[in-house]
Amino acid sequence: VQLQASGGGLVQPGGSLRLSCTASEFNLDYYAIGWFRQVSGKKREGVACIDTSPNSPYYEDSVKGRFIISRNNDVDTIYLQMNNLKTEDTAVYYCATASGSCFGGHYSTDDFRNWGQGTLVTVSS
Repeated sequence: VQLQASGGGLVQPGGSLRLSCTASEFNLDYYAIGWFRQVSGKKREGVACIDTSPNSPYYEDSVKGRFIISRNNDVDTIYLQMNNLKTEDTAVYYCATASGSCFGGHYSTDDFRNWGQGTLVTVSS
């Protein structure tokens, strides 16, 4: 079972994109969801995570104040709203599940599963 990340594209610096994370075979309501990104040749890094109830968000320092993670249980979708994008945000973005918790914000890729293929975000003028 894999998650599907979508919504990537080409955007100029300072612009915005909204990524979506969905799953076709299970309900995301019961999982913490993490967004990660990876640049070719580098390790995959965490960007943001949202718990199950009460949907507490956690952000990496580099995106605090610019990115917002949220979930809409009515449509079983997790979003990553990315504002004031910078060239260094260019990467393939992935979403993945963890069992209910974002570990207080102290998580790694090893804590997550059900990775999908990702969506490419390119920030360039």
